[in-house]
Amino acid sequence: MPQATSAIDNPFDPDGDPAPYRRWREWKLDHHPRRLEDLVVTLTDPARLTPGERQAVIDRIRRANMVLYVTDPARIEARQVPLLLARQLGVSGLDCNWLAEDDGLTALSVHEDALHRGYIPYTDRPIQWHTDGYYNPPERQVHALMLHAERPAAEGGENRLMDHELLYILLRDEDPALIRALMRPQALSIPARVAGGDTARPLARGPVFSITAQGKLHLRYTARQRNALWEETPAVQRAQARIRELLEQPSPWIFQGRLEAGMGLISNNVLHDRNGFRDPPGSPGRLLYRARFHGRVTAAD
Repeated sequence: MPQATSAIDNPFDPDGDPAPYRRWREWKLDHHPRRLEDLVVTLTDPARLTPGERQAVIDRIRRANMVLYVTDPARIEARQVPLLLARQLGVSGLDCNWLAEDDGLTALSVHEDALHRGYIPYTDRPIQWHTDGYYNPPERQVHALMLHAERPAAEGGENRLMDHELLYILLRDEDPALIRALMRPQALSIPARVAGGDTARPLARGPVFSITAQGKLHLRYTARQRNALWEETPAVQRAQARIRELLEQPSPWIFQGRLEAGMGLISNNVLHDRNGFRDPPGSPGRLLYRARFHGRVTAAD
């Protein structure tokens, strides 16, 4: 895969030399998986990946920024799996958000208590397109996301997934001005979260697309209308509207599926959503474990 070695030849700079972008774009489109099944890797023991399994995981993340894995749910305690895999893939900087538990993982299930009330991931309602941690400050951006399913819902709970680098290609090929607008330093703001008169999380303001210090492309995005403030300029308003249109159109680059028991996602925080789900009253209900990291899956870089 073509590698960005300096700011001069970085393919993600819309004002740079177009040749690196053309080379990277050609490689990306030629190598990106075309079916959900092409993202799937079977892991015999998540605690000890074989060389072949590890290489298969890395290959898919290099090509698509994500991989779906299948394990035997009886092999190992579900909660252990994300952190075991993270250590073997060079993923570091666990983001311990305020609703995470002591090990840094978040158990995603339906909660009706006052602490979780009002936060959609803890309900059975649909979740719109987003990348995780879009409300984090610049120094705590989420660059890797892992999900592991202990129990799927009885009905529903499917995700759509899209590699954010492909969204970049669609927008840049249409008009590089869309990328320039989304790279503006105040393109997207998330208001502060205030609890009990105190600021529990400060206002978060920053670009939508950005280039990391290592030359990688990062996306910070939410399709939510509430609590998402887009810069009031024609360029940014046009760009955010175009993203919404692209994500709701049929596309060969959008995959849809559901994590069953023992399945999981490892990604460089790709775009994803979730449809609503239902569980019978009194049943244990859907349960996924989520881990967010400030570092990418470095084994694939």
